[in-house]
Amino acid sequence: MNSLYLLIPIAILFAIVVIVLLFWSINSGQYDDLDNEASRILFDDDKTGNDKDTQQ
Repeated sequence: MNSLYLLIPIAILFAIVVIVLLFWSINSGQYDDLDNEASRILFDDDKTGNDKDTQQ
C-alpha cells in the first residue's frame, strides 16, 4: 500500500508528459503530410549525378 503513494503520482506525471509531447508533435507539424513521407522512400530521386553510372 505504501508503494501506491509513490507509483500513482509517478503514473500521473508520466501521463501528463506523454499528453504534452503528443500535443507538441501535433502542433509542430509532425503529422501534416503522412502520405508524401511514406511514399518518398519508394521512389529513386538521385538527380545529383554522384552515381558512377551517370558519370560515364
